[in-house]
Amino acid sequence: MQTSFTLAQLADPDTRESEKILRTCVHCGFCTATCPTYLLLGDELDSPRGRIYLIKDMLEGGKPANDEVVKHVDRCLSCLSCMTTCPSGVHYMHLVDHARAHIEETYRRPFADRVMRSLIAHVLPHRNRFRMALVGAAAARPFARTIGKLPGLARIGAMLALAPRFPSGRSAVEAPGRFAAEGERRCRVALLSGCVQPVLDPAINEATVRLLTRLGIEVVVAEGDGCCGSLAHHMGREADSHATAKRAIDGWIAEMDGEGLDAIIITASGCGTTIKDYGFMFREDPAYADKAARVSAIARDVTEYLDTLKLDRVAPPEPLTVAYHSACSMQHGQQIKTTPKTLLTRAGFTVRDVPEGHICCGSAGTYNMLQPELSQRLKARKLANIAKVTPDIIATGNIGCMTQLASGTATPIVHTVELLDWAYGGPKPEGL
Repeated sequence: MQTSFTLAQLADPDTRESEKILRTCVHCGFCTATCPTYLLLGDELDSPRGRIYLIKDMLEGGKPANDEVVKHVDRCLSCLSCMTTCPSGVHYMHLVDHARAHIEETYRRPFADRVMRSLIAHVLPHRNRFRMALVGAAAARPFARTIGKLPGLARIGAMLALAPRFPSGRSAVEAPGRFAAEGERRCRVALLSGCVQPVLDPAINEATVRLLTRLGIEVVVAEGDGCCGSLAHHMGREADSHATAKRAIDGWIAEMDGEGLDAIIITASGCGTTIKDYGFMFREDPAYADKAARVSAIARDVTEYLDTLKLDRVAPPEPLTVAYHSACSMQHGQQIKTTPKTLLTRAGFTVRDVPEGHICCGSAGTYNMLQPELSQRLKARKLANIAKVTPDIIATGNIGCMTQLASGTATPIVHTVELLDWAYGGPKPEGL
């Protein structure tokens, strides 16, 4: 794609990077075949190619974002399926991230939209605030459908419908601490405790610690651990995102420079995609460029790390058929496609691929709260495809997908690591 940015515009590192990305696009349109919003809406502007044209016009012209750009960029899930499909290697993720930051700087959203986004940014990344909010949400949850039908309250209704009946209590693996390896220590890793996940489902990190320590891995939760910055980052709130990420980076660097770390283990694939991109995000920050790159270099999804340990093939604790739902942030963001399925098969489970597995379930971080109508359509499509393989269990590697899918099916949904913990000597996951 030909561009005409001025030298003054290209002096800005974000614009310079976006210009490189734009020039990579050859207008082929392969991305439209795998874009969830284009499949639903059939509008070229709701495809990656269409959004690229809108973003190019906005950035190249030095224009503030307008209503049309905001509508179509907001509809993007950042599922990154387009990046897997693209034959030219267009780095759409960095381009749309830049567009969102530009929108946040130049566009005045309607009042209700500003309130909603501010609420998400200032509650969800903070575990204590999120727990308090869920207490209130639990009381209002029975009225979610009625509230959602009221004018202007569809998003509130969607949030309430996603909320658990009551928040989980604090877990022993949530706070900074150390969990000793059983027997001789093989390695030492840090575990991202996270923000939303330990509140919604602490069993995921608990299973991770049990499994790793049984395998001879010492696990630490570092000081400053919490939100990785993803939620704010994908809403274009770069100041909030970077401040949060820096706290996490400082905690991990202290461990790396102290007793050392072999890896940083992440059990939410959405977080993993962002943390692995820290090196890029902080490339122009003289105080954090090197530290961020060091963190990204050793960040690993839990299944990615477990695969390096060469776990033995074992008989399953029960003969169960597992539908493996590959989160977009796992298969497209991190390009981890077969490893979780290989581990589950080695653990004795019968694993089934989900038809249209490359299409997003509609969770996408905050998408199911900010775009509830499209999100619900994608969820229904995903659950219909899962039902075709008649599974006993659904397994996935991302808390957002688990929450999204659980709101529409009676089939138990667990994190991949919970099944692996069970197969290799841990307790049976709750709900099975």
